[in-house]
Amino acid sequence: MLGLGFGFVEIGAVTPKPQLGSPKPRLFRLVADRAVINRMGFYSDGVAKVTRRLERYRRYWGRGVVGVNLAKNSDSTDATSDYAAVARAVDGLADFVTVNVSSPNTPGLRALQQEGELRRIVERVRETLSVGTALWVKLSPDLEKSERFELGQALPTMPVDGVVVANTTVFERDGLRSSERNEQGGLSGRPLKTLATEALRDIAAASEGKVDLIGVGGIENAKDARERLEAGASLVQFHTAMIYGGSFLPRQIARDLAHSMEAAGRAQPTMPGVVQPDGGTPMPAFSSVAHR
Repeated sequence: MLGLGFGFVEIGAVTPKPQLGSPKPRLFRLVADRAVINRMGFYSDGVAKVTRRLERYRRYWGRGVVGVNLAKNSDSTDATSDYAAVARAVDGLADFVTVNVSSPNTPGLRALQQEGELRRIVERVRETLSVGTALWVKLSPDLEKSERFELGQALPTMPVDGVVVANTTVFERDGLRSSERNEQGGLSGRPLKTLATEALRDIAAASEGKVDLIGVGGIENAKDARERLEAGASLVQFHTAMIYGGSFLPRQIARDLAHSMEAAGRAQPTMPGVVQPDGGTPMPAFSSVAHR
């Protein structure tokens, strides 16, 4: 993925123990809407296998910024310990980790976005990480405006380096044309664009620029990426657009975004909490991300 032109890649989600995820079928392409619905349910080989893969990557290739999306096992009764266990295992191999409390496909997961629960999780995860490993949190676009405001105010007081806005939505089904539109799961792609941008603006306003934000959801081109940067994001991510735009899309967006930012006299963004390679050389401001 890094070879396709992304500035950083986030893998996962990764659970402590292996789990199969939701029964198949669990992924649906809404071609007419340029969207996807998934109910993957955090299928994962478990952190031990993922760690071995990361060790091989760092040994033989090593370059590039790679992050790990942290998740809990569906049968876990101690979410905080699950997140901390994965973070501890990948520390030193990942440049950043993302606490995923916003997937709609694990029962009870989104309740962990409440301020008290979230603070407890990120404080525990931060304790397990080395100073050089950045900590991000990933939020849902389906939070009420009041919830966005409360979290936006609270996040700068937590030990986080970045906040990802946003994960998939269980709403936004009206007006979809594809026959799979009513499948259960999280919706991503073009229909998420407006909601994700609104959520980003709300979090940016409430946090008053005191925490770095990563915009994701429905980004398909440089115009979309630029809109998220102007709405308060430091970086952007996309995944679903790759299905419809193909493997040349990252380089195309990077080129178009760089041209538009140069014309506006703006510098390339840098990674929140992540030490830049080559003494600070800017990287493309977007990544591929799995948000399952």
